[in-house]
Amino acid sequence: MIGYAPGADVGPLEEWPLDNPASDYVIRRGTPRTYGRIDAGGPGHPTRFGIWRCTPGAFDCTEQGDELMTILAGRCRLTDHASGTVRDLSAGDSLFVRDGSRVTWDVSEEVTKVFFGQKPGGY
Repeated sequence: MIGYAPGADVGPLEEWPLDNPASDYVIRRGTPRTYGRIDAGGPGHPTRFGIWRCTPGAFDCTEQGDELMTILAGRCRLTDHASGTVRDLSAGDSLFVRDGSRVTWDVSEEVTKVFFGQKPGGY
């Protein structure tokens, strides 16, 4: 069993550069850096579960897979380009984002989230 709580230490993370061509990253503000860890699933699997962290800054990207996320620490604003929906998120908030959604992440305080993703063809 794996459990996470808002504000708790999530353990070591590795740097995940914003360089996946499928995500088509565009930096909008600052120099955000991302870190993460896959705790289950991952490359070649249709699901993945893990932790993601991002330092302050803003960027656009195309989400890879359906994802349910819960913010464990920090503050950010997520904007969906297609619908214009804007969500302000902080510790304890959850959000579901569809595969292929073009979004803007605007991170005002370093964000840590736990996520569960699904992509039928695999990641």
